[in-house]
Amino acid sequence: MEAVMIRYGEIFLKSETVKRRYISIMTENIRLALEAEGLTHRIETYRGRIMIYGDEPRRIAAAGARVFGVVSTSVCTVTTADIEGLAVTAVEHAERHLRPGMSFGVRARRSGVEGFSSQELAAAVGSAVLDRIPEARVDLTAPDYEIFVEAREYGGLVYDERIPGPGGLPYGTQGEVMALLSEGIDSPVASWLMMRRGCLMVHVNMHGGRFGGADAEKNVLANHARLSRWVPGHPLDLQVVDMEPFFAAITALKEPRYRCVLCKRFMLRVASILARERGAAALVSGDNLGQVASQTLANMSVIAPAAIVPVLRPLIGFDKEEVVDRARAIGTFQARPGDVGCTVAPRYPSTAAPAETIMKLEEEIDAEGLAERAVGTVRRYRARNGVVEEIG
Repeated sequence: MEAVMIRYGEIFLKSETVKRRYISIMTENIRLALEAEGLTHRIETYRGRIMIYGDEPRRIAAAGARVFGVVSTSVCTVTTADIEGLAVTAVEHAERHLRPGMSFGVRARRSGVEGFSSQELAAAVGSAVLDRIPEARVDLTAPDYEIFVEAREYGGLVYDERIPGPGGLPYGTQGEVMALLSEGIDSPVASWLMMRRGCLMVHVNMHGGRFGGADAEKNVLANHARLSRWVPGHPLDLQVVDMEPFFAAITALKEPRYRCVLCKRFMLRVASILARERGAAALVSGDNLGQVASQTLANMSVIAPAAIVPVLRPLIGFDKEEVVDRARAIGTFQARPGDVGCTVAPRYPSTAAPAETIMKLEEEIDAEGLAERAVGTVRRYRARNGVVEEIG
């Protein structure tokens, strides 16, 4: 019989009360992920491990490896929790993968089983493998092939593969936040990183209308859909705000170099109002220190006070290649995004806008009134399992 082992990491360091709550939430998220894939299953929870039994263990392992909080998954052969049963099963695994001349290592664990130690179990299994494949050699430092054997109170487990998961904390353990989501590379990664830390997510997009690229909204919806696949079974909401009146106002100003700072402050102002209405505890931004003019330390210090809720910036210390690599890994990178340019951005933006100048310009365009009107333009979408629909 085969079963799937789910491993978790830092959850194990929490207090018993918090640990039980986190594991309960993660188990429910795993159930939702498996149901979204149409996989029948039975989940059993033990200390340090979650075991899943079902007819399609490899698909179960793959689905479980996309659940936040999961460090890795393995398809295990279940056997008796004694040295003889584990050794026989381990040899069967080794025969499928270990060839003459290859090195191997046995990694053994024992919990809740008496009569032998982990070291004795590893030695016995290693001897059994060498008896069957004498041309192989033992290397416990950097083996070509590793086989894992575990003797536990609920049975013996043998496996030789681990599928890495995202790690982090279970989705839904840290309250709700609202992420500024664009058609670009950075903001979807920022959203994913905060979902990985357990935050329930709501997205807000500032739609440029005639001032934005023709493909911008399509790509925003695509990013939203892709991120929803990381929280299967959960609804993921998106609010789209009409920025056209604001862009018309700042393009009418005589001085173009302050547009980016004015824009970022306006986005935080509008998103803060929406977050307060929703009850979200914080905003999430894809800001990356020094990447563009509006993200210099000087400009960020002018932009930040526009928010009336905390702003989380998970990418602040990343370099661009790190962000691109993560976007590729999570599936939000688009090599050919199409027409997503912003016609409002000036050719020579200010890298250190004076706060007094920005305040005067905001008074001139009535930024506060524009923000209140922008909130009333919201269009709402909901994604679930990669499918997006407009909900009003």
